[in-house]
Amino acid sequence: MITVSEASASAGALKRLSDEGVSIWLDDLSRKRIESGNLAGLVETKNVVGVTTNPSIFQAAIGSGEGYEEQLADLAVRGVTVDEAVRMMTTADVRAAADVLKPVFEASGGRDGRVSIEVDPRLAHNTEATVAEARQLAWLVDRPNVMIKIPATEAGLPAITEVIGAGISVNVTLIFSLERYRAVMDAYLAGLEKARAAGHDLSAIHSVASFFVSRVDSEIDKRLTLLGTDEALALKGKAALANARLAYEAYEEVFSGGRFTALAGAGANKQRPLWASTGVKDPAYRDTLYVEELVAPGTVNTMPEATLNATADHGDVRGDTVTGGYAQARADLAAVERLGISYDEVVRQLEDEGVAKFEVAWQDLLDAVTKSLNSKGVDGE
Repeated sequence: MITVSEASASAGALKRLSDEGVSIWLDDLSRKRIESGNLAGLVETKNVVGVTTNPSIFQAAIGSGEGYEEQLADLAVRGVTVDEAVRMMTTADVRAAADVLKPVFEASGGRDGRVSIEVDPRLAHNTEATVAEARQLAWLVDRPNVMIKIPATEAGLPAITEVIGAGISVNVTLIFSLERYRAVMDAYLAGLEKARAAGHDLSAIHSVASFFVSRVDSEIDKRLTLLGTDEALALKGKAALANARLAYEAYEEVFSGGRFTALAGAGANKQRPLWASTGVKDPAYRDTLYVEELVAPGTVNTMPEATLNATADHGDVRGDTVTGGYAQARADLAAVERLGISYDEVVRQLEDEGVAKFEVAWQDLLDAVTKSLNSKGVDGE
């Protein structure tokens, strides 16, 4: 458990971040974290008000086997398929985490206290299957504070509309481009309009749009380094922040527009931008870069635990670092383009890689669980 002294030490920067209107979510989950009281401790002492998961996170947690032995043995005895076993374990963890966060959910009027679980990444390019999977996950977890993660692929966009229209809260993931982000917001608004027509309570529907940050720098910095000129090197570490800041500008525009205003009158909530992939990939950068430089009201920052701890230890939260930077953000992205680095090509590549990475992690998880089931004398196929 976290001690009182640790709690007071971490309160400063994290509390300032919360006071600035940034909801701090933890980008990690495991059964050990839940059962040890660690998650409850982070909620109590480090301003954590939500949890996000993805296939890579579950692969690391369940692949280790720690904390899952008893359930794996029961599943093996029942002779379930490996896909069913994985879903039973992941939804059990999300359900338990949702129960830990229930007080936050209730205190925030449903805004926070959220736990996200992703549809099978192998369905990322299949709209109908994504919708069916989202409905199934919402039913399996059976908690009002669950959010179903749907990737922002072309096939994912109509799925977002359908799932929101069914009254299910959604975390849209794998957003890299400004154009796709606008399409995501449009899909959300269309979903709210469907939900209203169907008689759903719009105030109970929440959504976040997970805009990925560090991966943009990783790819563009690699290309800038290959160019090697002083001009190119001076732009390293600027593209991801510029991209995210312009995403926030788009958010402000859309959710102050007439289409949302009409829905807000019926109780609708804004779809908050969520900064994802906020762990710094380049050790040359400050480890709190994507926290300190993306402070803006009405946002979520989902952090790996290392980033959360770094922010607690030496974070420099100095107020809004987004809304005054739109002109510079446009200039930075334009400078990258002038050097021959195509923004459209980079974000398309990152989306393809993001989907592929989650598919690989999911397959690794299926393989690990298959091995565990088979070791107990049951065929996991």
